[in-house]
Amino acid sequence: MRIFAAIALFVLWLVLSASYNLIHITIGAIIASMISWFTPAGPLHVRRISWLAVLGYVPWLFGRILKSSFHVSRLILHPGLPIAPELIHHKTQLTSDGELVVLGNSITLTPGTITVEVAPGELVVHTIDKSSCKDLVNGLYDAKVSHLFLAKGDQ
Repeated sequence: MRIFAAIALFVLWLVLSASYNLIHITIGAIIASMISWFTPAGPLHVRRISWLAVLGYVPWLFGRILKSSFHVSRLILHPGLPIAPELIHHKTQLTSDGELVVLGNSITLTPGTITVEVAPGELVVHTIDKSSCKDLVNGLYDAKVSHLFLAKGDQ
């Protein structure tokens, strides 16, 4: 099983690096082997993803990224630079590691917010101002991410 993981990681390395000289190929092979060797083997307890829901989530997230990009640009270009950075402790009902990873990454991909820490049931998020985290605070991100994952027994 580890050999298949190493091969998959190596192929991903080749695709993402798009550099096929000997040093890059060697580094990719070494890193893929190390990751597959040091990753614990055994059953993973990951909730299944609804790929149909992903088709709706990706454009929604892209829209949020664009909207936030314009907002952050306005803040930066404003002569008074009206930023008010703060750390927010966001409580979430999402429980699985996959849900928390998707939520944290979605927050970090959105300009003006960065996930600083993830703990069970809580994320610490740095935000550039109050309006940058409005969708997070009102639960919109949590609701969208929870729809991506199927409940146990769903197909």
